[in-house]
Amino acid sequence: MPAKIPATVVTGFLGAGKTTLIRHMLQNANGKRIALIINEFGDLGVDGDILKGCGDETCTEDDVMELSNGCICCTVADDFVPTMEKLLARENKPDHIVIETSGLALPQPLVRAFNWPEISTQVTVDGVVTVVDGKAVTEGRFAHNVAAVDAQRKLDENLDHETPLSELFEDQVACADMIVVNKSDLLSEDESAALVANLKSESRDSVQVVKTSMGKLPVDVLLGQGVGSENDLDARHEMHHHHHDHDDDHHDDDHHHHEHDHDEFESFVVTRAEIADPKAFAEQVADVIRQHDILRLKGFAAVAGKPMRLTLQAVGPRIDTYFDRPFAADESRQTRLVVIGQAGLDHAAIDAALKA
Repeated sequence: MPAKIPATVVTGFLGAGKTTLIRHMLQNANGKRIALIINEFGDLGVDGDILKGCGDETCTEDDVMELSNGCICCTVADDFVPTMEKLLARENKPDHIVIETSGLALPQPLVRAFNWPEISTQVTVDGVVTVVDGKAVTEGRFAHNVAAVDAQRKLDENLDHETPLSELFEDQVACADMIVVNKSDLLSEDESAALVANLKSESRDSVQVVKTSMGKLPVDVLLGQGVGSENDLDARHEMHHHHHDHDDDHHDDDHHHHEHDHDEFESFVVTRAEIADPKAFAEQVADVIRQHDILRLKGFAAVAGKPMRLTLQAVGPRIDTYFDRPFAADESRQTRLVVIGQAGLDHAAIDAALKA
């Protein structure tokens, strides 16, 4: 049976930076064929135009689909499912599907829709990514322009306009597999550390909280989480089911940059000799990941006495290993791991711990 196509759900309030994050992802897709489904409201179509103009060969006009009648949770049967079926019926299927929802259309009903029989055999939810405006949340506002978010809500009479934004925000955090704190360049080190700690305490145990500015998140951190979010809906319940909704953020780049515009993520390679026991090594790697808050770790290991190469991939401390192919005669039998995380990783300590 062919592998299911992974789908990433991106949510967050108007102005948080979802469109910027997606644009950066498309520009750095490295040949991965990504299809986009955008949950638009009415005939605005603004995000679609931005993304259709990105000019990247992975993002042709055919790869952008809009859901034109607003709230995904009310239109699953007559809008979302047919859109997905259309996408899956193509000859050149996408490698990955990215669904951008508005921050007012909560992710839970959408994730639930992946259990519909027409979709469940072909697609899995790779992960739910909640984008937050770090500056606004630190100041207790949840969105850069609260009036704009409220105006967006008033456009749809189906919405419960009384629910405070703080509760909608809690639901976004409850459903997230990854929380992206955007505009982190506008925060001091202390503010950003406090916000990350706070979001970690409010979210489920396995959730990764990452900081970025201008939506610059490495594609292999954003995609490939492999969570299967549709299978654990009970863990990500809505605190409050308010009927909700829509659209997104196209003016989120107007903030000024602080001068420290250094890269916020880094990766490096650790090589070591053969390992003796794959299970014990996977546990060792998981410990190192927890201690150093590593986001992704991937690579290959040579196992003493085994002709096959062991592939190892980790998303946080969740590790997947399997033997993929024999080592070639002229290939050195070494273990080579790529470590990816936020800037400031302790290379020497991680290197020593993985070689121990």
